[in-house]
Amino acid sequence: MSRLTRLAGWLVSLSLGTLVFTPAVEAREMVSVNRPEINMRAGAGTGYAARWALNKGYPLEVTGRKGQWLKVRDFENDAGWVFRPLVGKTPHHVVKAPVANIRSAPSTGSAIVGKAGRGEVLRTLGRQGSWVKVEPESGRKGWVARRLLWGW
Repeated sequence: MSRLTRLAGWLVSLSLGTLVFTPAVEAREMVSVNRPEINMRAGAGTGYAARWALNKGYPLEVTGRKGQWLKVRDFENDAGWVFRPLVGKTPHHVVKAPVANIRSAPSTGSAIVGKAGRGEVLRTLGRQGSWVKVEPESGRKGWVARRLLWGW
């Protein structure tokens, strides 16, 4: 067996080993605001400027940590820091489309029972295929197409 053949075999084994032992991509960690309103800050601490005020239920993706502070991003990819005790694990979605129809059943053929606008926060009640059952703060429970939402 030539040196080149052994090297090629070793590279194939290494490649296959890498494929088999590469860890799966971790699921993203999500949190939602669990107070009436909190600040998203420019840094990890109250000494940093408040960049935005976030309302109850607003979903955020955790991208980092520093002590009791979480580095987060929202559905528009805006980033900042929130104090960990002010967020929780209650699932919510935010509307990322200009308008989302809320339907009586998980189908485009079902009746529209309400509408939600861009940036509106909806409590997540369940999922079925490509649909999410939601409850708006001021409105009737129903179903929204998942592609129109961001969150969990």
